[in-house]
Amino acid sequence: MKLDAIDLRILDAVQRDGRITKLALAEKAGLSPTPCWMRLRKLEKAGIITGYHARIAPRRIAPVASVMMEVTLANHRQADFERFERAVAAIPEIVACWSVGGGVDYILKIITADIDAYQRLVDGLLDRELGIDRYFTYIVTKTVKEETVLPVSSFAASDEDQSAS
Repeated sequence: MKLDAIDLRILDAVQRDGRITKLALAEKAGLSPTPCWMRLRKLEKAGIITGYHARIAPRRIAPVASVMMEVTLANHRQADFERFERAVAAIPEIVACWSVGGGVDYILKIITADIDAYQRLVDGLLDRELGIDRYFTYIVTKTVKEETVLPVSSFAASDEDQSAS
């Protein structure tokens, strides 16, 4: 799906405020409410907008340990990757997992009650024999930046940008 400048304004607005009213969204997009709402639905149906969420401050609820973990698998067959990814997807404390190129296979973001809970999680992963060869743990001591709003206008060229090329 090709996005234009109006689509990008809609995406930017709903990222910043998932509870934005139809009228306010239309104003930000520069459209009347009905065409704006139709575009929003089109973006949802295309899978570009995948959901609406509240951003939670976990440390306001209870103390937590945030951990980044690098994982390298012993074998690199498709079945090895699939087995590991299925296991990771089923563990709620693993809040993000990226398959990466370079010296490691995966980088995980893990949120647990404390470091002991993190170690129990890792022990459970190792006990399940998921093919983990090596892992490295990085304890997050301070969050400097953690954005949920994507800079869509900087990586999605609009129709005007492409026609000017």
